[in-house]
Amino acid sequence: MKLLHIDSSALGQNSVTRELTAAIVAQWSAARPDLQVEYRDLDRAPLPHLDGAGLAKTDPARAAQDETVLRQFLDADVVVVGAPMYNFSIPSTLKAWIDRIAVAGRTFRYTDAGPQGLAGGKKVIVASGRGGLYTGSPADFQEPYLRQVFAFMGIDEVEFVRAEGVAFSPQHRADAIAAAKASIPEPAAALRQAA
Repeated sequence: MKLLHIDSSALGQNSVTRELTAAIVAQWSAARPDLQVEYRDLDRAPLPHLDGAGLAKTDPARAAQDETVLRQFLDADVVVVGAPMYNFSIPSTLKAWIDRIAVAGRTFRYTDAGPQGLAGGKKVIVASGRGGLYTGSPADFQEPYLRQVFAFMGIDEVEFVRAEGVAFSPQHRADAIAAAKASIPEPAAALRQAA
């Protein structure tokens, strides 16, 4: 089984989502000792934003990098994504990664009956960090966007581990992180379902 671990926070060791993704991956690794984990840090090694040259594949090195990123995603059984809320949405570095994995003919296709996802059969766990309280708010363009993107690619098993209100006070932050860690989906149950 392969797990792809994605971090995108710019806050380094002060990142809530990095702490949460590390906890999620640790639980999965403990439940499945043969788990192969690949790691991608989109802050330390950002992908270039999508542009005309990238779409035209005029740079062979960049085209090869894009294929590697897509292949990592396609090969993963579980994808753990650290997605902090920046300005009501996601970091631009995470959007650049999504632009590499949302590829017509590879992860989705258009048909007469509408779009069809081609990347199903995966589990995605999103670690979400938010300074305020946004669950159910019309100002939340983070979670609905990520749910839509993964559903569009055929992935219907998407879970969120949320730490909200982390900017209110140090105590709010600690409590929100503890509650988020307590809500991490049990890997053993997911593994039984997949078997």
